Amino acid sequence: MTGLLDAAPLAGLDLPCRSAINPDLWFAEAPADLERAKQLCGACPVRAECLAGAVARHEPWGVWGGEIFERGVVIARKRPRGRPRKDATIAASAQGAAA
Repeated sequence: MTGLLDAAPLAGLDLPCRSAINPDLWFAEAPADLERAKQLCGACPVRAECLAGAVARHEPWGVWGGEIFERGVVIARKRPRGRPRKDATIAASAQGAAA
């Protein structure tokens, strides 16, 4: 994968993650920034290879191949900090109703 990313500019391919003004965008904390990185990946010529490589390596976090990785798994979208997990809220509500 690294070889493909390094060879792409030499082959005339424009990779958003390599030509972006802010390369940290792909590892941002803010959900809006991660969504922007996903959009930039949309037209990337090596998107499929990037995603396959990230899945194979179990990337711990970041945007790879147009998908957000968190703890080695693809997630649909990043939730903002400070909010309880959706499944934890449902479990707490169920416990309160049962008591």
